[in-house]
Amino acid sequence: MNSLAKNKHFLIVGISLSMLIWGMSWPSAKVLSHYGKPLEIALIRFVFTFISLFVLLHVLKVKLSIQTKGLPSLLIASVLIALYSMLFFTGILKGMPGAGGVLVTTMTPIVSYMLALIIQKRKPSGKELIGLLIGLLAGCILLSIWNHASQILQSGNLFFILSTLVWAILSRITALSFKYGSPLAFSLWMYLLCILILTCFVDLQSIKQLLIKGDTMFWGNMLFNGIVNTGIATTFFFYATSKIGAEKTSSFIYIVPFAAAISSYIAIGEIIQWNTIVGGLLGIVAVWVINKKIKN
Repeated sequence: MNSLAKNKHFLIVGISLSMLIWGMSWPSAKVLSHYGKPLEIALIRFVFTFISLFVLLHVLKVKLSIQTKGLPSLLIASVLIALYSMLFFTGILKGMPGAGGVLVTTMTPIVSYMLALIIQKRKPSGKELIGLLIGLLAGCILLSIWNHASQILQSGNLFFILSTLVWAILSRITALSFKYGSPLAFSLWMYLLCILILTCFVDLQSIKQLLIKGDTMFWGNMLFNGIVNTGIATTFFFYATSKIGAEKTSSFIYIVPFAAAISSYIAIGEIIQWNTIVGGLLGIVAVWVINKKIKN
């Protein structure tokens, strides 16, 4: 029992750190969106992710094979993460990164929970419902809904809304990856298939020119997004979903807007507003309420 508690504590700490990294990735992704087309940026990022994760799993001596019966799920997950990347970078480029980012992080846990409830054919517990409502309130405050209601559904932000649904479905699939072998190996091959899928839709010559002309800012943000953000943080998120479930893991996404605001303040001196502090703290409370049983 003590070993189980330690493992859950490790997962909670790991997911929390991953969400902090996700928060820092928002301003970084905005920088990358100006260097090339969404698909080009996504493809390059996944190449770095695959290489870094392959080296890491080799060092950890993780078995890379997965069962044949897991191939359909692997293919579907690869398509979904490719689609999510297209929607994500397109939203960053055309929408409001701040508003869209909060919209995604607010809606993803809710959509994930609703999907889980439908699949499990059950009603949410009182604790879960309270946590989700607190998270929704946190998102509204972070977004300053009273000032930006008309901007939330701008055409660019619709990409963020669609990405929320895609991510919720993807999380459900990765949550079952342990059935086919190591969840980390599942993620590795998912990234590789995603690369192959994206390759069919991009101009490789354009990517070559992008890599040649890339400056220090480009490479710094690309390495951060490809290795640290996706290779480590996102992969750990998928690993955690296979241990405690997609709905529980997704609740930690409420931490992201707060982390994004803090990182924006440190990186570019963006002033932190009162609603960011209040909404961020409420988001953390929502995570605590929803996941309270995990600590027991």
